[in-house]
Amino acid sequence: MTTRATTAAAAGFRRRAGLEVLTWPVFDPLAVDVMVTTRHGGVSGGGQGPYATLNLSLQTGDEMADVLENRRRVASAIGAGLADFVFARQVHGATARVVSAADRGRGTVTAGDAIPDADALVTAEPGVVLAVLVADCVPVVLYDPAARVLACVHAGWRGTVAKVTRSALTVMGTLGARPADVIAGIGPGIDPERYQVGEDVAAAAEQAFGPLTGEVLRPDGTGKWLFDAWAGNHLTLREAGVPQRNIHLAGVPTGPGPGQFFSHRAQHPCGRFALVARLQPDGGAGSR
Repeated sequence: MTTRATTAAAAGFRRRAGLEVLTWPVFDPLAVDVMVTTRHGGVSGGGQGPYATLNLSLQTGDEMADVLENRRRVASAIGAGLADFVFARQVHGATARVVSAADRGRGTVTAGDAIPDADALVTAEPGVVLAVLVADCVPVVLYDPAARVLACVHAGWRGTVAKVTRSALTVMGTLGARPADVIAGIGPGIDPERYQVGEDVAAAAEQAFGPLTGEVLRPDGTGKWLFDAWAGNHLTLREAGVPQRNIHLAGVPTGPGPGQFFSHRAQHPCGRFALVARLQPDGGAGSR
């Protein structure tokens, strides 16, 4: 199973417009902006409670005005406007949808007009900011620098066994991307050492991964199993043709306790952090 020790060097924290965010250095020289927010730097809860402080979800019970202010801060950190963002109505499936400049603003100030029933957003249009929301599920960014095609993926255990990252790569291919050229960043998610699952998840993992199930699942000695969503998405990317050298794992866990990232398993209700990414409007060297 994936270990934090072997993956943590692939990503690191830095400051952007007053926010501490996680980034992958591999994207720095490329014409793309990518970051994962933490739970810090926002206004939710007045600094206290389950949404403190940079909750980015409109659907967790937080005050809408606070969430919108938090989203504005994230927009500033990536060098965009809030109206440039596109959010999806995530359903823990494997559907990837292409979005364009015409979709800017969807899901930004109200959840009702988000891209429907999608767990991966794909674009080839510079300036469109893709966003997926997570709190234990794994966010994955996929970028083909040759074709200039970008995807952001939300992968919980259901999305992982449904191979949503493969779906994203397939849709990227309709815009000219090739798996062999794709660079992938696998973001913070629930620690595989504490992601205990039952027989239903174990059966789904075995059906999805067959003889390679041992890479993502192991018994924990209690009659249940430990599931590694990092490894599952890593395996799916490799199977789909993304070179091993192009897959970069953050290896940073969510929870337990009030750590860097919201964790649904550690605290419910809780806020959501986000993977946000865009193709740079001018094709330049990025907002660092």
